[in-house]
Amino acid sequence: MTITSPGPFNPSRLARLTCWFGVGMLVVLAGFANAQPGHPLAETTHGKLLGTLSERAPAVSVFKGIPYAAPPVGQARWQPPATAESWTGERMADTFGPDCMQQPYPEGSFFYRPARLTSEDCLYLNVWTAAEPEEARPVMVWLHGGALTRGSGAIDTYDGSSLAQKDVVVVTINYRLGVFGYFAHPELVAESAEFSAGNYGILDQIQALEWVQENIAAFGGDPDNVTVFGESAGAWSVHFLTASPLAEGLFDKAIAQSGARLDPRVELDRQGSAGMSATAAGTQLAGRLGAGSLSDLRAMPARDLLDGAAEQGFRSDGIVDGWVIPEQPYQMFSQGRQNKVPVLVGFNSDEGTTLGAASTLPDSAEAYEARIRSVYGDFADMILDVYPADDIRKSTLDNYRDGAFGWNMVTWANLTRNVDESAYLYFFTHRPPGPMAQELGAYHAAEIAYVFNNVHTLRNQASAMDYRLADIMSDYWVNFAHHGVPSAPGQPQWLPYSNAERHYLLLGTQVSAEQNLLPDNWAIFDRVMDRRR
Repeated sequence: MTITSPGPFNPSRLARLTCWFGVGMLVVLAGFANAQPGHPLAETTHGKLLGTLSERAPAVSVFKGIPYAAPPVGQARWQPPATAESWTGERMADTFGPDCMQQPYPEGSFFYRPARLTSEDCLYLNVWTAAEPEEARPVMVWLHGGALTRGSGAIDTYDGSSLAQKDVVVVTINYRLGVFGYFAHPELVAESAEFSAGNYGILDQIQALEWVQENIAAFGGDPDNVTVFGESAGAWSVHFLTASPLAEGLFDKAIAQSGARLDPRVELDRQGSAGMSATAAGTQLAGRLGAGSLSDLRAMPARDLLDGAAEQGFRSDGIVDGWVIPEQPYQMFSQGRQNKVPVLVGFNSDEGTTLGAASTLPDSAEAYEARIRSVYGDFADMILDVYPADDIRKSTLDNYRDGAFGWNMVTWANLTRNVDESAYLYFFTHRPPGPMAQELGAYHAAEIAYVFNNVHTLRNQASAMDYRLADIMSDYWVNFAHHGVPSAPGQPQWLPYSNAERHYLLLGTQVSAEQNLLPDNWAIFDRVMDRRR
C-alpha cells in the first residue's frame, strides 16, 4: 500500500523516487498525479483510497472508514472476521464508517453524545498521518472504551491530528460490541475449528492489527513499532491482547488507561468464581428470546437481538475460551506467559464520580460499615482501616476506584517483571474545567483529551494549564511509542515501576515523579482478590 500527498506534479521528484524505489513506484506516482486537490491518495492491498486533509492540521492526511474485514452479517454473525473484499477505482475515505451495534448512553448520562448510524457492518478503521511512505514512524492503535457495549473510533476526542504532528501514525478502529462481540453458545463451539466462541470483538481487534502489519508502512508507519493503547474497556482490550497468543508479534508496546481484567473471568463451558459459563449464559439468552437454534439467532434482525439482549440484562466481555484467551489472565501474567511487551498503565483519582459510585452513598457511618461488612466479610475491619467511615463519600469513591481500577493497574505493572519488560505507572489527578470540577475531580476518562492533546474537545473551555498538561502528557505517550520509555522535554524522568522501587508519575496541576502510591490499599486488595480467585 502507498500514500502520497496531493500537490503539483514534480518531474524531478519522480526521477528521484524512481531511482530510490524502482519502476514499481511509477504506478504509485501515476495515482498521485491523478489525485484530487485536497484528497491524498493511498493504494491499499484492497484498492485505492482518497482521503482528506485534517481541518485542524492541514499537514496531516486523514483516511476514514477503511474496511479492515468483511461485514460480519448473516451467517458471518458470530464468526471470526474474514478478509475485506477488494474494490476497483478510487474509494472515498472521507467519512467514518457506521458504529457497531449499540444502545446509546441515555440522555442525562455524563457520557451521552448524539447517536451515530449503527450497523452490523461496522468493521472499519481510520488513519491519521503526516509521514511520507519511507519514514517508518511509530504507529499508535487506539481501542475505544464503553464497557464493550458502546463506543466508536469516530469520537472527536480521538481525532489523531495532534498526535500525528508529533511523528506517529494514529489508527482508531471499531470492533463488535455487546451480544454481537461477546456471545457464546454450544452450537457456536461445535461449528468452530478451535472449539471456541465468544471473543469476536477481540478477534476483530486482532484482525485490525494484522491489517496494520500488512498496510501501515505505506502510510509512513513502521509495522515493527506498533503500540496499542486504550481506556476503560479499551484498556481491558489491551489487556486481553497482551494475554492472547493470537496477538503475539502484532504489537510491540501496550498502554492501558484505567482498565485491566486480572479479576476472575467467565469460563467458556464451566461455572467458576466469575459465575455461570459463557455457553450457559448464551443458551439462557437464546431461550428467553424464543430462539430454538443458532440459525434462529442469526436470522433475528440486529436491532431486535440488541434490544432483546439488553432487556434480559445480558452482559459479557473477554471469555476464557482456551483459544483467544487460553487461561485466566491473572494466572498467565503471574507465570510470565503474557506477550512480552513493555507497558504504560495507570488510573485516575476519581474514577467513580461519573460511574455511579457516588449516587447511592450510605446515609450514615453505621450504614456504610454494614455495607462494607456485607461485601468484604472477614476482611471488613482491614477495609475500614484503609477506607474509614469518617468520610463516607471519599472512602466509598476510593474503595470503588481501587477495587475496579487501581489494583488491576498496579498489579499489571508489577507482573510485567515476569516477562523481563519495563512497566510505567501513572496516577492522574487533574480536574478538567467545568462547573462541577470540584465534585467530579479527575473522573473516569478525564485523561483521554490530554493524551490525544485534544483539550479543545472538553465540555468547558480549557485553560492554558490544560493545554500545557495535554502537550506534556501526549509527549510522554508518544515517546513511549517511539522508544519504549515515556519522556517529555523539560519534565521529570519517569522511572519504571517495580515491587522494590514503586516509581510512578503524578499527573496533576504539576507533573512530578513519586514513589509508593497507596501501598496499604494494594496490600488489602491483594488479599481480597486472592480470595475471589
